[in-house]
This record gives sequence, C-alpha cells and structure tokens, in this order.
Amino acid sequence: MNRRYGLRLDSVLILAGLVALAGCNAAGSTTKLASEPDATATLAGSAQPAAAADPSPAAASGSNSDATDSRPVIVCFGDSLTAGLGIESTASYPADLQHLLDAAGYHYRVVNEGVSGDTTKDGLERVDRVLAHKPQIVVLEFGGNDGLRGLPVSVAQQNIATMIERLQRTGIKVALAGISLPPQYGNDYIARFDAMYPTVAKQFHLPLLPFLLQNVYGVEGDIQADGVHPTAQGAKQVAANVLRLIQPMLKK
Repeated sequence: MNRRYGLRLDSVLILAGLVALAGCNAAGSTTKLASEPDATATLAGSAQPAAAADPSPAAASGSNSDATDSRPVIVCFGDSLTAGLGIESTASYPADLQHLLDAAGYHYRVVNEGVSGDTTKDGLERVDRVLAHKPQIVVLEFGGNDGLRGLPVSVAQQNIATMIERLQRTGIKVALAGISLPPQYGNDYIARFDAMYPTVAKQFHLPLLPFLLQNVYGVEGDIQADGVHPTAQGAKQVAANVLRLIQPMLKK
C-alpha cells in the first residue's frame, strides 16, 4: 500500500461496496460481482440522487460571472470531486480555495468547472469552455470515473495529456491532481492507474498532488455518507491541499 495516499484505501473509497452497486443504482441493472469493474459506474453514481440531479458546474464565488472582475482566473477543472456533489456550491473546494486565496492576500478569481460524472473524454470535450475563461492557472482533476468504469488506463492518460497540451498551448499553467481506486479493481489495474498521474506530470513538467483527498479519507466528518465525496468540512482540507499545490505558481 502506497503511504503517500494517507489512508488510501483502508477507508478508500468505502466505495468498495458502493462501486459494485453503482450500475444498479443508476439504471436498475443486475448487481455485478465486487471484483468486476462496472462500465456504468461513476463517482456521481454513488452520491445522493437529489445532489446528482444538477450536472452543471458550481460557481466558486459570487464574482465568477462578473465581467468587471479583472483578477486573473484560476479554473478548477474536473468531475464531481471538483463540482462539490452533495454539498452547497458555496461549500465546494473551489469556493474554499477562493476564501483561502483572499485571506492570504492573493488576488485571483476561482472558477469551478467541475461536472459530476465526467470522464476524461468528457473533460476533453469541455476544454474550450475552460479556455473561454482565459485562466492563468488550471487545476486539472480527472480520471476517477474512467477508473471506476474499468476503462483502459492508456485512453484516460492520453485524454489527460491532450487536455494539458491544449491548455499549455495558450500559455496556461496547469497543476495536476490525482485520485485512486478501491481494492477490488486489482493490484495490476490500480498500479497502472496510480502511475498515470506522475507519468503525465513528469511528461509535461507539472506540479502534482497524487491524491486529491489526502488527509480527508479516514477523518471523521470529512466524507459524505456515499463514502466518496467530501463533506463541507472535508472540502476545506481539499482546498488546503490544492493551495499548497499551486502556491509556487501564485503572485501577489
């Protein structure tokens, strides 16, 4: 067990049972064996239905749509872990990141471009929307939904690489945040999946947070009842993780 993930998967993803049920919850299909990756499973699939109903990105702060705000933009770009599924948009990690930046005297505007259920392929299709914000920095967090569906790691890695290439082509600084998988996906698949993030980070010379939920899993009150997504309390720690990741990129 790689200790860099903290409690990576004693608790990780208490998801061990939830993943096997994700396809059934989503579509009423027959439950798969715990050892069989579910091609329909997503991080969002194990969240509460009411929270999953809105797939649109949550605003990180009230100023996100303010055309008069001239602060440089940081876009948090990812899936439900970025979107803040199951909690108020004002309690998502990008919203907390905005508060931390403000308190530290950094003048940036954070935009939440997280969409629940997105795979790396979906993210690739949304790059133009991110570019439209003209960000200085993008925090890229994808791959969890690819992994839960048991999709080829090589495809997820190529999609992430293509997103990075498109972002860097315009001069945007990119920081990469990773995630991991529950044990039933097998040591070989998990090892290849986990290795994807440092491989891509090295290829594109990116700062890397190997496990977005570091110091969140295993902490009482930090994970929702779905066993996957941070609570409002947990999101604050995620924001602190991300601030440490991007701090060398920031200017006052």
